[in-house]
Amino acid sequence: MSVGDLQHSGYLTDNELMGMDTFIHRIDSTEVIYQPRRKRAKLIGKYLMGDLLGEGSYGKVKEMLDSETLCRRAVKILKKKKLRRIPNGEANVKKEIQLLRRLQHKNVIQLVDVLYNEEKQKMYMVMEYCVCGMQEMLDSVPEKRFPVFQAHGYFCQLLDGLEYLHSQGIVHKDIKPGNLLLTTDGALKISDLGVAEALHPFAEDDTCRTSQGSPAFQPPEIANGLDTFSGFKVDIWSAGVTLYNITTSLYPFEGDNIYKLFENIGKGDYTIPEDCGPQLTDLLRGMLEYDPVKRFSIQQIRQHNWVRKKHPPSEPPVPIPPSAETRDIWRSMTVVPYLEDLHGYGEEDEDDEMFDAEDDIIYTQDFTVPGQVEEEEEEEEEEEEEEEEEEEEEEEEEEEELSISPNKTDSLRYTPLTSPPLPQKLPTPLFISLTGSERCLSVHQNSFLQLLSDN
Repeated sequence: MSVGDLQHSGYLTDNELMGMDTFIHRIDSTEVIYQPRRKRAKLIGKYLMGDLLGEGSYGKVKEMLDSETLCRRAVKILKKKKLRRIPNGEANVKKEIQLLRRLQHKNVIQLVDVLYNEEKQKMYMVMEYCVCGMQEMLDSVPEKRFPVFQAHGYFCQLLDGLEYLHSQGIVHKDIKPGNLLLTTDGALKISDLGVAEALHPFAEDDTCRTSQGSPAFQPPEIANGLDTFSGFKVDIWSAGVTLYNITTSLYPFEGDNIYKLFENIGKGDYTIPEDCGPQLTDLLRGMLEYDPVKRFSIQQIRQHNWVRKKHPPSEPPVPIPPSAETRDIWRSMTVVPYLEDLHGYGEEDEDDEMFDAEDDIIYTQDFTVPGQVEEEEEEEEEEEEEEEEEEEEEEEEEEEELSISPNKTDSLRYTPLTSPPLPQKLPTPLFISLTGSERCLSVHQNSFLQLLSDN
């Protein structure tokens, strides 16, 4: 209501209205200066929390900085309450931790640390940092596929990682682009071993009896409901569907709903685009063989002409996509703004609270070991409660729908959101190395390292 409206309404006298003119005036929205919200530093033991990298049905993935090694990390934040709502959720997380602890390979994601908060019933799985997922790269280009030479390079790395897993008696069961992550130097990492199965050391063969993988990547023996099947051949099939997808942007089998999809997979009829060429077509036919006994083994795949052939670049490679809003092609570290708050650059409030890493950190070898790690603020907890309510509503809606997405999964995917702009004021010259999978942070001596040790 304007001053004129108040005058005609008779609510105020003329003298009162004349006084109001001195302090009530219209402000254009362009004149309003918004103060950005200050980033609050949060320490989980020796790790400084960064921004959100992605979300999945199991929990959130955030960036972290190891204050001792200055290495960039990613952390899965898992809530026990949420895991209980997911079929086999808690058991899958325990199994994934057990498997990752015994694995060490350049093409398998590395588990760095496990922390547990008994009070808030949260688990923190600290992993090596990967800049993005293969599915995100595919979605960033209109063609939704890789050039042949790029797909060949990634596929060979997938073979290396898959061969290592099989040599350790582990069946992944959910190979797909969404579970393949990439580092800044182009190294492929197989991730999400939540539905994987470790074969018994004295097992006669690779026979498995359960499968929880993504529907579009399951073989005919699972689609037809067989009680037992070869675990290794399941991974070969899934790798074949993955190769088909990253070279053609298509899926060999599709369906309006999960029943129709499994019906099509069970029949085993599919076509391969003509532009794939005879060698790639032959390889895909061998990996997507209906009979698991006749299906290619990893050794046969390695000896195939398409795999052994050198593919020269015929078109530009698909680059790592930049951040959605900042368009940062280097994916700068999101922990930088939190460093400013941690070390007190600028004015500080009297009520600012810092966290003591030594008092709060709890290293755990098991999911049920008690401990306490201070991390979330009250505002963040309220946001999480709202998110849980939204997730419950979405779950109810999903139960009513029969349609599925070919890439639907129960596992976490890196879906990088946005990186905040770098702060205007930094304590010392600060550089980010663009080489190496860990993207370590390097700073001048006697500056940043000293500040970290003081805290």
